[in-house]
Amino acid sequence: MAKKASALHEIPGVSQPETTSALSAAKIKQFRAKKNSVDEFVQAILQGGIPFLSKAITLVESTHPKHQEQANEIIEKCLPFANNSIRIGITGVPGVGKSTFIEAFGKHLTNQGKKIAVLAVDPSSSVNKGSILGDKTRMEQLVTDPNAFIRPSPAGSSLGGVAQKTRESIILCEAAGFDTIIIETVGVGQSETMVHSMVDFFLLLNLAGAGDELQGIKRGIIEMADAIVINKADGDNEKNARIAQVEYNRALHLYPLKESNWQPKVLVASALKHSGIDSIATMIQEYIALTKQNGYFAQNRNAQNRFWLLSTIEQQLKATFYKNPKIQKLLSDEIQQLEAGKTTPFLAAKRLLGEKF
Repeated sequence: MAKKASALHEIPGVSQPETTSALSAAKIKQFRAKKNSVDEFVQAILQGGIPFLSKAITLVESTHPKHQEQANEIIEKCLPFANNSIRIGITGVPGVGKSTFIEAFGKHLTNQGKKIAVLAVDPSSSVNKGSILGDKTRMEQLVTDPNAFIRPSPAGSSLGGVAQKTRESIILCEAAGFDTIIIETVGVGQSETMVHSMVDFFLLLNLAGAGDELQGIKRGIIEMADAIVINKADGDNEKNARIAQVEYNRALHLYPLKESNWQPKVLVASALKHSGIDSIATMIQEYIALTKQNGYFAQNRNAQNRFWLLSTIEQQLKATFYKNPKIQKLLSDEIQQLEAGKTTPFLAAKRLLGEKF
């Protein structure tokens, strides 16, 4: 008996045209495969070449020894052209609207003729170690702005290492002519302390009615903040935002005056409605003018450089110690002795640190 044909069948779909031509794809592959010299990198970066800037930051973030060596040479040659930007750190709990705010704030700055670079420290995927948030897809308008550059960096497993890479990326962006560097963090936590140590102005975004007004969120974050912005102050939430503004202002006056002689301010804004953004930009300009006049701006930059020198030394010593084959063998032996109850962690550490390598 012949098999009855099914009434279900697939209708051929409409074929979609290729979004990237074969020629463009070939050029991209050729550019990525080409081994450029350090001088080629530096020359292109100083001319504002975004492809070379992106490639240089990739070298900075790489753990390959040859990539690190080349990245260090590029940074060293770019350093004389750096340190000429305003560095702004922006933090806030997830859901506060950091990406929307940064896009609105960034567009406001580029409309004034500024060149901005956004370096976003993203949480990482546990599978492929890449960025999860994908700020380049979340900031649709800013990413197409010719005066803006957005670079997400996966936080990975070593926050301190990523913070160091971010600091080196700042130097490259400054050499490329970006006069405003915005660093976005993943949220409230240790990353804020690291980012605070590399920026001139630290901005905390918050929401009204989040339950943190009375306890002042986390005391450490409040102490670091140069300003608090109550975001999403629109619609029915605008009244709550104004109430939160008053409460935060009262809380901030309980803290001693900052070393910069700046009294932190509390503003309200709606990134979605683009309201309050101009006031925030003006406030940051006032802060920079004050700290440059009283000498704190340069003093803070010098203190940050000292911090990162000591931090880098600690990281390099730790990496050198654990990568040494002799130490790896002795460490394994000491762990066995420790598990057998024949030594203590302190004696084992003393012996390991006393070894010459």
